[in-house]
Amino acid sequence: MIVVLKSNPNQKQLDNLMMWLRSMDLDIHTSEGSKHTILGLVGDTSKVDIDLISALDIVDEVKRIQEPYKNANRKFHPEDSVIDVNGVKIGGGNFQIIAGPCSVETEEQICEVAKDVKASGATLLRGGAFKPRTSPYSFQGLANEGLRLLLEAKAMTGLPIVTEIMDMSQLDLFGEVDIIQVGARNMQNFMLLKELGKTNKPILLKRGLSSTLEELLMSAEYIMAGGNEKVILCERGIRTFETYTRNTLDLSAIPVLKRLTHLPIIIDPSHSTGKAALVEPMSLAATAAGADGLIIEVHNDPQHALCDGPQSITPAAFDKLSKKIFGLRNFLTEEN
Repeated sequence: MIVVLKSNPNQKQLDNLMMWLRSMDLDIHTSEGSKHTILGLVGDTSKVDIDLISALDIVDEVKRIQEPYKNANRKFHPEDSVIDVNGVKIGGGNFQIIAGPCSVETEEQICEVAKDVKASGATLLRGGAFKPRTSPYSFQGLANEGLRLLLEAKAMTGLPIVTEIMDMSQLDLFGEVDIIQVGARNMQNFMLLKELGKTNKPILLKRGLSSTLEELLMSAEYIMAGGNEKVILCERGIRTFETYTRNTLDLSAIPVLKRLTHLPIIIDPSHSTGKAALVEPMSLAATAAGADGLIIEVHNDPQHALCDGPQSITPAAFDKLSKKIFGLRNFLTEEN
């Protein structure tokens, strides 16, 4: 249920209303917009008398919300959320590119790529220290050493880092990581999501291979229900009957999620297609569709990459793509 207040409500009446609502064991999430303040009521609202609340002088409107996700719901929070990552803002008209290798391999590799992508316009650095792989015999990442190398690249370039967590037992290792990524395979690892809800770090939540958009939002709800509202959604392709691409990039997720939630949505054109040649057109399409950012795999030697080389683009290709992306952004801004 949401309660929309009139402009400049009487503070004493508002305090009395809040006290009464809390007496019914309801959690209240306050969202202050440019014109209205909205109270989002979470809990058993069946006992709340809508007519009684509507009759109050300070109340403009009361609505029941049918969707099972409350904190992530745009009806609770009409304004776009802006996630601030050490001064780098994502959402609410702020567009960012996250770039870097799929996996951290060597000090030379991650530092070289970090310098290159920063020079080309990337504002955050990605790189896997722990890698979930389909085969147990594939390269699994450098683990703690990979985290150390990412932090070294961060110190050298100033780029905030994004890397994936595999299990809640690793959480203590991520103290200096700027954005914790939850991969597609862990999207419904609810125990992990609950633990991440207790942190104060931005969480990049990737859509599961066969998950609906509502399931993605419910996973975000797990994190937000724990108190952490810094959630960034990521569409990275879903599994369909098509086999030419690694996955099928669901670009329709962008406008749909923009209607359903206030959370930022970024697109992963690398994992979704699995082909380096398709990264550019899908990045441009996602930008045109209104994404809040992109996460792109960039490797200085894709042919010899230890992980996901076929979908990684070179720093030179990223530089050309970045110019096109920002050119398109400027054009769309001018048109609006």
